[in-house]
Amino acid sequence: MNELLLSARGLTKTYVMGRRSLEVLRGVDLEIARGDFLALRGASGAGKSTLLHLIGGLDTPNDGEIIFCGQKLSGFAESRLTHFRNRSVGFVFQSYHLLPELSALENVCLTARIARIPPAVARSRATELLARVGLKDRLDHKPSELSGGEQQRVAIARALINEPVLLLADEPTGNLDSHTGGEIMDLLQSLRTEKQTTLVIATHDARVAALAPRVIELVDGMIANA
Repeated sequence: MNELLLSARGLTKTYVMGRRSLEVLRGVDLEIARGDFLALRGASGAGKSTLLHLIGGLDTPNDGEIIFCGQKLSGFAESRLTHFRNRSVGFVFQSYHLLPELSALENVCLTARIARIPPAVARSRATELLARVGLKDRLDHKPSELSGGEQQRVAIARALINEPVLLLADEPTGNLDSHTGGEIMDLLQSLRTEKQTTLVIATHDARVAALAPRVIELVDGMIANA
């Protein structure tokens, strides 16, 4: 049995909007083993993105604990939490989040530079990754000069440059046509195997979820198939 990488216990999350409160997660328990590939499936508003943000350290729960490699994220100082997000976790978002003024190579290097990886090493890794995702001839192109599928490939390379143990992808095919989305999923699966990275994908697409050996169904903020 694979080593336990991350566990979530009793996670709740409520957002307050004026006089209203929106309960998004309602007592979620989840375990992720090192090397897992799992899909979080559910309709819009089911809590998929919120759960990804919590386990990736982008947000904090109202209640419950997230334990990564035996340590509670709630016990991390802000500097250590920033290091965790930058070095242990890679994020791939539906909307790419590339900086428009930077080239593909510069966008990928940026995450490594934040991690204080030497510039020459960062550039070498970024060049290698962009070639691996099929963009070796597009290094100097800015996001506006790339298709949606190409931008998502840049985002995947950026997520992997610091060699994270955990890769979180939030609707990575949501803005793509079915053919390009299929190529992106093939790429993610191939890179996961190659880099031995744990992969968690949030999706409402049953075809995408079916690619994962393990599927977690979220309904109204709770896991429905525990």
